[in-house]
Amino acid sequence: MFVRTPATRTRAALAASVLTALLLTGCGQGDDPAVATPSPPPASAAPPSAATTAPTPVVSPTPSATTPAVDREITVTIAKRRVDPPTGRVAVNKGELVRITVTSDVSDELHVHGYDLGARLPAGTPGSVEFRADKTGLFEVETHETELVLFQLVVR
Repeated sequence: MFVRTPATRTRAALAASVLTALLLTGCGQGDDPAVATPSPPPASAAPPSAATTAPTPVVSPTPSATTPAVDREITVTIAKRRVDPPTGRVAVNKGELVRITVTSDVSDELHVHGYDLGARLPAGTPGSVEFRADKTGLFEVETHETELVLFQLVVR
């Protein structure tokens, strides 16, 4: 059961801000697009240049130290009933901390089968679930209202 609290709204806003910052910095992956992994942070010892600007601060009412680092970040966008990246399988290791963030153009509900987790998806606003992948197997991640399969989560 998903309970919306100010803390979950704050985490969702933080996740959206981080996602936006990653997209703006061009963190493309050359691997399978269904498997999204965070890019490593830039080295702090890099020499400054005239073209380099200060990092964009993430606006958050709470310190980022309260949000634990995740092992796997999976981001999905739904627009006009199309899932991006296209539906496929996403593999994670047992024990990893996983965050799934979904942005839909229509209001819906995210559901992770097998873990019985869900999140509200207000239209145009990211919704997230975060969990420890402690069960092995193949689990569908879908929306309830539009009944779209977003991907299959493989926990090994």
